[in-house]
Amino acid sequence: MVHLGVMLRMRLWQSLTRRGVLGWALASVFISFYVLLYWSYDLDAVVYSRQQQTVLAPLTKKLAAARDGNLAARHGLEAQLAHVQASAQPNQQYHLYLLPENRIFVDRLRALKPQPVSAVIEGWAAHLNPLSRFMRGRNADRWFLYGLIYTSLVVLMGIRFYRRWRHDKYQKMRTLSVMAVQTVLAFLLPSLLLYFNSKEFYFSYFWPLKLDYFLPSTFTDYPRAMGLWAVTMSFVAVPVLTYFYGKRWYCSWVCGCGALANTMGDPFRQLSDKSDRAWAIERVTVYSVLALTVVLTALIFINEFRGVDDEFGQWVFSMKRWYGFFISAGFAGVIGTGFYPLMGTRVWCRFGCPQAAVLGILQVFFSKFRITTNGGQCIACGSCSANCEMGIDVRSYAMAGEDIKRASCVGCGLCMSVCPRGVLRLGNN
Repeated sequence: MVHLGVMLRMRLWQSLTRRGVLGWALASVFISFYVLLYWSYDLDAVVYSRQQQTVLAPLTKKLAAARDGNLAARHGLEAQLAHVQASAQPNQQYHLYLLPENRIFVDRLRALKPQPVSAVIEGWAAHLNPLSRFMRGRNADRWFLYGLIYTSLVVLMGIRFYRRWRHDKYQKMRTLSVMAVQTVLAFLLPSLLLYFNSKEFYFSYFWPLKLDYFLPSTFTDYPRAMGLWAVTMSFVAVPVLTYFYGKRWYCSWVCGCGALANTMGDPFRQLSDKSDRAWAIERVTVYSVLALTVVLTALIFINEFRGVDDEFGQWVFSMKRWYGFFISAGFAGVIGTGFYPLMGTRVWCRFGCPQAAVLGILQVFFSKFRITTNGGQCIACGSCSANCEMGIDVRSYAMAGEDIKRASCVGCGLCMSVCPRGVLRLGNN
């Protein structure tokens, strides 16, 4: 009976972590949550627009029937339709403007729920109002809900990872680091800033992940120290620290995305594609996003210096909005995290993150960091490749006795930790 229970748990775990039914179900839950988080208000606009069209259909039909009729009657119906649409807003004395037979349309419009989708996630957030008022001095919103869930997952799954690797000093240290950075710099400090009526500022993110933190407006919208922090981290700390430690100092020790990948994503690391085709696609997409980020940053920078609200400024604003929709929300959030159970834990880091692209360039051409190998001791067991979350076929490097200094490597050290022969060593040369 005990043996049967163990077998059942193994089957369920394999279904969850090997693209089985449970894995697909979990991916659906992740994707649905991120869609609600990022796009609930956009979905509301679509739903409400369709509801509005349904309610106004009879009046619109009357207008269409009158197009070939009396001109005055047509103008009257057009005015009625305009009044009905305008009067759908609250606190409008619409009965003063409408004919009795058309007031029913406004009554129906006012009965519609303008936020049927976002009300779901805002309702979840409302349960956290006491905690949010204590931490931030205001009611909870969807971002406070998300931050709390995100941080809790990093901490709880970080404890699991820490216990699993409790005999490995390197894994313990980097796990404690991402847990602390996420909890303090990405959750508690931004909440504290809001409590003292300042703007939220995420100290663990900077350009090119945060476009706004590199613009002239940073020094007017935030305290000057924060602007200096963002610029210094982007253009001083990044090259200096990457020179000595490779991209691991950020991707595996600081970054919030890396924190979730290293902890909650750990059971799915073996799902990353190790093929040359995946590596080719990765190079195209990640550097394309970086190029787009650089161009968009330059456009926003120019627009802020111009200080003119014209067609160019509106176009730049729309480009920034679409960047946020497709890259920051769609790629980094919905795909980057939602696809953990399907494509492995570092989808965003491998294929889209502009910060990872910058760090990867520095790592290949300027950094002292690399993973050295001793091919003579390699037994080709494949454990290193199976545990590489970045899709690197580490075994092929080890068997050839080649050092690994690939742009995508985040220096997590799992390949070194699982190697039974001590073939791999993480360090600086």
